[in-house]
Amino acid sequence: MGLPIPPRPPAPDGLLDRFAAQRVTGVLRGPHGSVYLLDGAVTCVEGAAAPGLDVRLTAAGKVPEQGWGQAVDAAGPQHRVGQFLVREGWLTQGELEICHLAALLDAAFFALPLPPEATSFTPGTAHWLGAVRQISATALQQATARRRAQLDRLRPWAAVDSSPVVPVRPSGRARTTAGQRRLLERADGRHTPYELARSLGQSAFVTLLDIRRLAAAGLVRVPSPAALPRRRPGACLDGPPPGPAHGRDTPTWQLPVPDLLDTADPDIALLIRLRTALEENL
Repeated sequence: MGLPIPPRPPAPDGLLDRFAAQRVTGVLRGPHGSVYLLDGAVTCVEGAAAPGLDVRLTAAGKVPEQGWGQAVDAAGPQHRVGQFLVREGWLTQGELEICHLAALLDAAFFALPLPPEATSFTPGTAHWLGAVRQISATALQQATARRRAQLDRLRPWAAVDSSPVVPVRPSGRARTTAGQRRLLERADGRHTPYELARSLGQSAFVTLLDIRRLAAAGLVRVPSPAALPRRRPGACLDGPPPGPAHGRDTPTWQLPVPDLLDTADPDIALLIRLRTALEENL
């Protein structure tokens, strides 16, 4: 089943705003993701389209797969997996908070908005990771809107989103970022941007953005309409197939890009400064 990118909402997500104003604790489960709340603040977001924290950390080599399973088994029932990872020395507290926030923002891009007619609420449910870092519903929706606007500016190349990425050898020397070069190196004409994101353990949103930019630069082939996946009526974009396997080779560890975390929220601004300090010492 495809996972379409939600249409750009004309106004903030009223359902999430309402539950945040009521300071509820529990989980909102929508058609493309789940949002966990603690006293009205968002603590976790999950979505099938975006690689979760587990994929990010194991693909980056920060936490071994066996270690992640051990953490979930030992601390998951108590909702303390994040604390377990720090206590065992796999992550510092700063690394955990920044990587958690990056995964949360990535999942929120695909999970929001939450349509009231297709969203359920379970009170009192906490996420197994624990409350690592909270973000207000307003700040989360603003960050998601900024990301959607970034992607909208490259809408003419949206056809590459859901098709296997086919690199094109440039006639001259093209300027690319390190992240774009990693994508081109991994692209083999068989895997979609979502699968590449999972393989590399990186943001699905950033991957879509880079693939569109590469297509605009002529470095990725834009598929013909006949080659595009068949979409359901009203769907904007088909997402990844269920359960794509990620590669076993370990890419260079990368912390989130600061400008993608830009926000007026002072807590997240602090995390950006922590990220810069951490990167200088990694």
